Amino acid sequence: MKYKRLLIEKKEYVLLKRLLNLSGYHSDMSLKYSLKKLSEELQVAKILDEETMPGDVVRLNSEIDICADNGWKKQFQLVSPANSDIRANKISVLTPMGAAVMGYARGDSISWVFPGGHISVKIEGVKQRKHPLNLSVDL
Repeated sequence: MKYKRLLIEKKEYVLLKRLLNLSGYHSDMSLKYSLKKLSEELQVAKILDEETMPGDVVRLNSEIDICADNGWKKQFQLVSPANSDIRANKISVLTPMGAAVMGYARGDSISWVFPGGHISVKIEGVKQRKHPLNLSVDL
């Protein structure tokens, strides 16, 4: 891990905590695992102001390129649950893939439980999209 722990922007941290508190219980085991693991990682994350966030860290609205050990590749934008649209490659931070990459940096490898099983992915690219952070917690 490039920065030794997750790096989260202060307003995004507040939003994530609110989303996790409202997400309730899920019967899907990989989703349940993902939300629990993200919650645990947030407890030890380094919280930074907007101006000090490195540009290579995955944040809300970041565009991400990832690849798996088996050669599978994916490009997507990480968004809030209200803006999720799988057809437009906009993945919610409350999905297993979204929870897996949040706060990690370009070059980091992540081992996570996805619906298809335990997979290791590497973040190959991160591009920041400037946005006004919407602090609504619409699920």
